[in-house]
Amino acid sequence: MTRQAYDNPQFYLTAPTDCPYLPDRKERKVFTHLVGPNAPALNDVLTQGGFRRSQNIAYRPACEDCRACVSIRVCAQEFKWTKSLKRVWKDNQDLIGTELPPGPSTEQYDLFHEYLNARHTNGGMTEMSPGDYSMMVEDTHVDTAIIEYRRRGPNSFLSGEGEGPLIGVALTDRLCDGLSMVYSFFDHSQTSQSLGTFMILDHIARAQHLGLPYVYLGYWVEGSPKMAYKERFKPQEHLGSQGWERQD
Repeated sequence: MTRQAYDNPQFYLTAPTDCPYLPDRKERKVFTHLVGPNAPALNDVLTQGGFRRSQNIAYRPACEDCRACVSIRVCAQEFKWTKSLKRVWKDNQDLIGTELPPGPSTEQYDLFHEYLNARHTNGGMTEMSPGDYSMMVEDTHVDTAIIEYRRRGPNSFLSGEGEGPLIGVALTDRLCDGLSMVYSFFDHSQTSQSLGTFMILDHIARAQHLGLPYVYLGYWVEGSPKMAYKERFKPQEHLGSQGWERQD
């Protein structure tokens, strides 16, 4: 690929497909490739502009008659704890998240496959093979990490790492202004633990520790039950026609 391709990314538009969030609607996406030495900086700029990353692709909705998908980010340094979120945090203090290089494992894939079969049976990702999963994790030219969550064990106070079976996984990009949760999954059988909520809280805590202002959560769609949980984390900012707008 030429230097010009790095500095001047080309954008493409997908054909219409069924919307995964709202019934009887079609979605289209605009996308570009994140490759080469400028990929991290480009990922920063595009994420701030409402794009999401999947492998070496950055995309955002470009639907003709709908603007329901709204990019959101949590204001980590000003985050307000509610009683219910404090309870989730307290209930999961036996978990430790260990940050690792973006490498797949059989244990990750098994948990990923079980999660999809339990939570997203109609989604296209359920057909992903171990090779597909490996590509999702490894095919990146940006600053990415895998965070594995496990229970505290007898030696955790020395190692700083959890032990035992894998409980949850987050694929996370580190940006110049925050952390972007690319994809996360967890043990669906432990519903009382609110593991998905806990992993977001853990990312907020990580952003606070790093002095980063935001945690990017992707898209929120008003009226979509799948997205309702994202409203819990306040204050947050929504990307609108006039830029990022605060929501307290």
